Amino acid sequence: METLEGNQIHVIKPVLPKLNNLFEYAVSEENGCWLFHPSWHMCIYKRMFESENKILTKEGVIHFLELYETKILPFSPEFSEFIIGPLMDALSESSLYSRSPGQPIGSCSPLGLKLQKFLVTYISLLPGDIKSNFLLKFIRKMTSRHWCAVPILFLSKALANVPKYKALGIDGLLALRDVIHCTMITHQILLRGAAQCYLLQTAMNLLDVEKVSLSDVSTFLMSLRQEESLGRGTSLWTELCDWLRVNESYFKPSPMCGSIGLHKTSLNAYVKSLIQEYVKSSAWETGENCFMPDWFEAKLVSLMVLLAVDVEGMKTQYSGKQRTENVLRIFLDPLLDVLMKFGTNAYMPLLKTDRCLQLLLKLLNTCRLKGSSAQDDEVFTVLQNFVMSTTESISEFILRRLTMNELNSVSDLDRCHLYLMVLTELINLHLKVGWKRGNPIWRVISLLKNASIQHLQETDSGQEPTLANQIQRVVSMAALAMVCEAIDQKPELQLDSLHAGPLESFLSSLQLNQTLQKPHAEEQSSYAHPSECTSVLEESSSSQGWGKIVAQYIHDQWVCLSFLLKKYHALIPSTGSAILEPFLPAVQMPIRTLQSALEALTVLSSDQVLPVFHCLKVLVPKLLTSSESLCMESFDMAWKIISSLSNTQLIFWPNLKAFVQFVFDNKVLTIAAKIKGQAYFKIKEIMYKIIEMSAIKTGVFNTLISYCCQSWIVSASNVSQGSLSSAKNYSELILEACIFGTVFRRDQRLVQDVQTFIENLGHDCAANIVMENTKREDYYVRICAIKFLCLLDGSNMSHKLFMEDLAIKLLDKDEFVSKSKKRYYVNSLQHRVKIRVWQTLLVLFPRLDQNFLNGIIDRIFQAGFTNNQASIKYFIEWIIILILHKFPQFLPKFWDCFSYGEENLKTSICTFLAVLSHLDVVTQNIPEKKLILKQALIVVLQWCFNHNFSVRLYALVALKKLWTVCKVLSVEEFDALTPVIESSLHQVESMHGAGNAKKNWQRIQEHFFFATFHPLKDYCLETIFYILPRLSGLIEDEWITIDKFTRFTDVPLDAGFQWYLSQTQLSKLKPGDWSQQDIGTNLVEADNQAEWTDVQKKIIPWNNRVPDLDLELLFQDRAARLGKSISRLIVVASLIDKPTNLGGLCRTCEVFGASALVVGSLQCISDKQFQHLSVSAEQWLPLVEVKPPQLIDYLQQKKTEGYTIIGVEQTAKSLDLTQYCFPEKSLLLLGNEREGIPANLIQQLDVCVEIPQQGIIRSLNVHVSGALLIWEYTRQQLLSHGDGKP
Repeated sequence: METLEGNQIHVIKPVLPKLNNLFEYAVSEENGCWLFHPSWHMCIYKRMFESENKILTKEGVIHFLELYETKILPFSPEFSEFIIGPLMDALSESSLYSRSPGQPIGSCSPLGLKLQKFLVTYISLLPGDIKSNFLLKFIRKMTSRHWCAVPILFLSKALANVPKYKALGIDGLLALRDVIHCTMITHQILLRGAAQCYLLQTAMNLLDVEKVSLSDVSTFLMSLRQEESLGRGTSLWTELCDWLRVNESYFKPSPMCGSIGLHKTSLNAYVKSLIQEYVKSSAWETGENCFMPDWFEAKLVSLMVLLAVDVEGMKTQYSGKQRTENVLRIFLDPLLDVLMKFGTNAYMPLLKTDRCLQLLLKLLNTCRLKGSSAQDDEVFTVLQNFVMSTTESISEFILRRLTMNELNSVSDLDRCHLYLMVLTELINLHLKVGWKRGNPIWRVISLLKNASIQHLQETDSGQEPTLANQIQRVVSMAALAMVCEAIDQKPELQLDSLHAGPLESFLSSLQLNQTLQKPHAEEQSSYAHPSECTSVLEESSSSQGWGKIVAQYIHDQWVCLSFLLKKYHALIPSTGSAILEPFLPAVQMPIRTLQSALEALTVLSSDQVLPVFHCLKVLVPKLLTSSESLCMESFDMAWKIISSLSNTQLIFWPNLKAFVQFVFDNKVLTIAAKIKGQAYFKIKEIMYKIIEMSAIKTGVFNTLISYCCQSWIVSASNVSQGSLSSAKNYSELILEACIFGTVFRRDQRLVQDVQTFIENLGHDCAANIVMENTKREDYYVRICAIKFLCLLDGSNMSHKLFMEDLAIKLLDKDEFVSKSKKRYYVNSLQHRVKIRVWQTLLVLFPRLDQNFLNGIIDRIFQAGFTNNQASIKYFIEWIIILILHKFPQFLPKFWDCFSYGEENLKTSICTFLAVLSHLDVVTQNIPEKKLILKQALIVVLQWCFNHNFSVRLYALVALKKLWTVCKVLSVEEFDALTPVIESSLHQVESMHGAGNAKKNWQRIQEHFFFATFHPLKDYCLETIFYILPRLSGLIEDEWITIDKFTRFTDVPLDAGFQWYLSQTQLSKLKPGDWSQQDIGTNLVEADNQAEWTDVQKKIIPWNNRVPDLDLELLFQDRAARLGKSISRLIVVASLIDKPTNLGGLCRTCEVFGASALVVGSLQCISDKQFQHLSVSAEQWLPLVEVKPPQLIDYLQQKKTEGYTIIGVEQTAKSLDLTQYCFPEKSLLLLGNEREGIPANLIQQLDVCVEIPQQGIIRSLNVHVSGALLIWEYTRQQLLSHGDGKP
């Protein structure tokens, strides 16, 4: 517990294995019971779980979850309570589920796996009577708080993997239902869908079916969202059907089955009784103005019917269509009988008709298979035939209801919506099997259209409008809108030719945005009939929402007008000039229509503007030239609506798509660019606003770039010259797309990681099948732009100009980023943007000709001199190699790069030396190679003797590769250079010892860029966007696998698709940068050790009692005593980072005559802060360089020489400085300023010495600590060898 007070993970982690010992000592080996209460252990874990340091919390949780991996602990009620209490509270923290370093994207969370393993093991070990109680409490605990998407997912997954056991009854089922409701609050749709799948699996595994009825199960299934998890045709649906098949005879009898005399449960009997009860009219279902019933019961019945049919299909190995038809008919006979009477029975109760139509719709919607084609599904085919047999009856009923003034109250508008949905579904079914002119639905649509027009043309005779009349007008307009949408989506339904018929003439003359006068409340009350179940109060209160009804009426007007404008777009005059006698006013007077559209945008709510946007898409291209200001006004108003919608998921995406389609229509872009007026700049302004919004709302830019690229591809293919003129004027859009991608916060990255993990499960998780992948991730923006660029043709002039313009803009962007921030962190946004710039330039390179490259080659070489991250340099080096290979004419300019002043070059010369190492590729097409090789050798030899170690290494690698080429060619002219080159290479190859120089020479030769990478053979999209970013240490966010390119189908694959994939060994290499290999090499090897013999143990000052010691020493004549003598003390400071501490130690060591000071790098002596404190002591004291990774070897070597290794650290076994006697041959190891001595080095010590403290502050500065021990060593040595006394 004292250690935990430190709250420092590097101190605490090595102590955790000791907890295992505590558990072993706490359990009796003889009878396996607790020797002392487990709450003592729980206190330690609770302290970790409640720590502010989330890393410590995670370590504590993982350690607790690993308890049962190696031992079996006896059952304790307190242990179970601890799991359900503090452990589950700790598990609610999302950040605990992050991936481990080095784990690939899409891997399961390590903590999630451990949680699953722990829960499975723990529950399997519980006694039977306790198991049920524990599981119920565990599930109830999951309902006690609002969980984030990630923790609830992994808890549900762990539960789903618990082995089958009859543990839960009705209480457990209700608790699981409550957990499902908890998952609904998260916005992460895929994660909540996956959680629902796991919770259903939990129910199937743990439910005791004898304690629940089929009615309970069906109610539970209704808590799942079918559009997110339980879709027909998924593996989960099949699993559920199998579970029902196995258990159907064991369920507790349902109350419904009991009432009809069924004592033995049967799924078929239950479903039959469900339908009979559903279609039966209740005695109170009279009157015509009742509210429409809720959809819940229809959803439940349809779900159970289809489950029962599929269960029946499982029972026979070879299920035939005839059997499916028989089973389905048995179930649906009561429904079909009622539906067949719709057209003839005028007195059928209204609620009964509502319920039957709701069930019909839900059956059709639920029956559709997810993830495969419905044509192969016997059940859907049979159901479709049944429904089509009732078409005439249903359509006649709907026609009567919609046209005969039977819908006359506000509540009837919901019925109108239901009828129109059913009618649309019937139209779709008939179109699927083939449309015939004698079809009953054809006649109904025609009559509905004519009756609706007639109702709308009727004018009130100067009297106040009645509610019934106004409702009928709303119904008629909605019916017309449905007819127009059906005709628009299904050309087969065209009732008239292109000649304007009554429908078109009526719609074109319609007074747009016409509102409906609100009826007076008095009139409504007089209209209400005492026998109707709708009260006067209901009608009057409903009329308070009259504005919503009017908005729907206007919305439907614009749906109709959208159909009209699409059909007759060719008749719209582009000048906007008035036609004297227009026969289609709305079409032929577009300015007036556009003004009405702007008015509609101000009137309609944001969820009803979609048809107005569709109309604007047709109108704006026609009027942009003549009425630019009006069109710009439409842009502004539409954008305000979109930006206000950013948090409304359901309506945001359709509206954004429609907005993009009218503002960024290819015709609009072309006209705006041509006239270069205000609209052109307004469009660009909106473009940047969309990109800005994408940083907050992922997927917005995807919609824009996908639409533009698709329209540009189509326009380019339709024009004989393949014109890209409009794209050229908006090349900034492609530029921004090529470099797009935000840097996500840690919590956002965690959600993305878990989503990728779920997606990788594929068909094993039903949520992946049910929900369509929206492809809204940021990388799809870049994929879209890159695939678009791949389709361009370098031989086409407009394509060529577009690519050249983009290349210049990309170089400008790179230079801008370099100037704006001289230094930037690895994987920062600046780093990523520069990477993306050079990746795009590599894609463009094959289509850039010599003339163009001649203008930008200096800028590319200049980029080589810029201070860039290593990963960026690889791309720059690669493109230089490709340029020189294709155009050797640029070699003179390349040689000039080696002639810059020393100050300008510094270490950036390594870029050009790396290019030289691939000179064999550069000279591949050059017949006369001698001169180039000679020039290269002369250049490289100069840099082999550079003072900078990295430069020398790069030069030697280049020299070795060049010399190999020369020897193959056997050029006599190089004989004079042979001795120099051979001796240089021999010297570096035969370096002695195991120092850094030799290791780095081996590593740089093995590095992928020099050993495996081939600039020509590896030139493909996979290397550019996946392999090279992975090998160069870029964060995984920047790795775009090739399957993501193929998965993105909005833009087609280009003809040369084979160049997408890598054909070489490069893809099999593991990442590793030679220059970074020795940075911090496993100083924390403690992770791999089960238990250390000694660990850090920080002092709690007020818990210690340090004896008073008289430490005054009579040591007055210091200089006389020390003289020039050197002691046998070595001070090792390799772990110390700060130059001030090293400088102070250097001075102290020199003053007290230490034999040597060991540092991590000798470069520290040139630091001004070091020199300020050392005051030239480094000139009089031997300094030795030992890097931290080499410390273990160094300490072991010193041990063999007789040195005692002494650590200056507070550990569990450390000795008091006042009581320790230093041997003459002592080596002092000092720890790091923040983390002290790592656990793996503590194991190398012979002894740890700590300085007694009496104050409150926990530790001393490392220089001060070192100085105290150096002095104490010196004092003891002086006393043992000299005459003085202490």
